[in-house]
Amino acid sequence: MTSVIERLRGDGPAFSVEFFPPRDEADEAVLWKAIRELEPLDPAYMSITYGAGGSSRDGTIRSIARVATETTLCPMAHLTAVDHSVSELRNVIGWYAAVGVRNILALRGDPPGDVYGDWVPHPEGLTYAEELVELVRSLGDFCVGVSAFPYGHPRSADLESDTKHLVRKFRAGADFAIAQLFFEAEDFLRLRDRVAAAGCDALVLPGIMPLTTLRTLHTTIKLSGAPASQRLLDRLEPLSDDPKSFRAAGIDWVTELCEKLIAEGVPDLHFYTFNRSKATREVVTRLGLVPARA
Repeated sequence: MTSVIERLRGDGPAFSVEFFPPRDEADEAVLWKAIRELEPLDPAYMSITYGAGGSSRDGTIRSIARVATETTLCPMAHLTAVDHSVSELRNVIGWYAAVGVRNILALRGDPPGDVYGDWVPHPEGLTYAEELVELVRSLGDFCVGVSAFPYGHPRSADLESDTKHLVRKFRAGADFAIAQLFFEAEDFLRLRDRVAAAGCDALVLPGIMPLTTLRTLHTTIKLSGAPASQRLLDRLEPLSDDPKSFRAAGIDWVTELCEKLIAEGVPDLHFYTFNRSKATREVVTRLGLVPARA
C-alpha cells in the first residue's frame, strides 16, 4: 500500500482529510457520504481518529478497513496509548496491518474524561508517544505520523522543550507530523522553523479547520490551546448573528491562510472535516487543488 510520504512527493501541493469513526448507523451513513464526495478530489490520504482509551477502536478499525478495501483512498489510522497495554497495542497494530493499512498516526492521547487531567499510564502500557512510534516501527513496514503543537503542548514548560519532545518522536522513527490547529500562517511557520533549527528536516504538516460557524471557531480555539488572534476575532465576531455572512468570511479566512502556507512551500493541508465534505470541497476548489477530472 502507498505511504503518506510517497503520496506527498508530487509536483505541487496536496490536501488530506480527517474523519472520526461512526457511533451508529446514522453516523456511518453521514461518514460515507462525505468520504464518497471527497474521494473524486483525490486527497493525498485520509485518516480516521481513535477515541480516548480505545473507546472507538472497533469503529476505527471497521471504517479504515472499509476505506482500504472499497475506495481508491490512501488510509491512515490513528492509534493512542491511553489505557492500553503493550499487548493490546500490538494487537491493534496487527489488525491494521491485516486489513492493509500501513500508515499510522501514533499519539499518546489525552487522559479520558479530562484532557487536562493527570496522565496515568497503563501499568503494562507506554508513557510517551515516542515509545508508541518505536513499537509501531518494530512491528512492520509502517509509515508513522505524530502530532505537533504550534503553541506548544499544554504540558510543555515552553516552546523549546516542546520542540525537543517533537524531535525525539522523529528520532524514534516518525516520518512526519501533523500540527494541531492554529490561527495565523506565521504560527505554523514558526513551528516548522523551530524543528529545522533543531537540526531535524522531517516533514511537518498543518492541520486546518474550515471556520463555517461560531461553534467551529470556538472549537478551534479550544483545540489549539491558545487564544484566537485579534485579527481573526475582529473579522468574524461582528458576524456572529449572521450565519451566512459568518460562513462566507470564515471560508475566506481559511482560504487565505492556506494560500499563505502554500506560498511558503507547505506540501499538504490536512483538513478536519467533522465528517462533512462541503466546506473542505469549497476551500480546496478555490485553492486549485482539485484534479481536472473531478
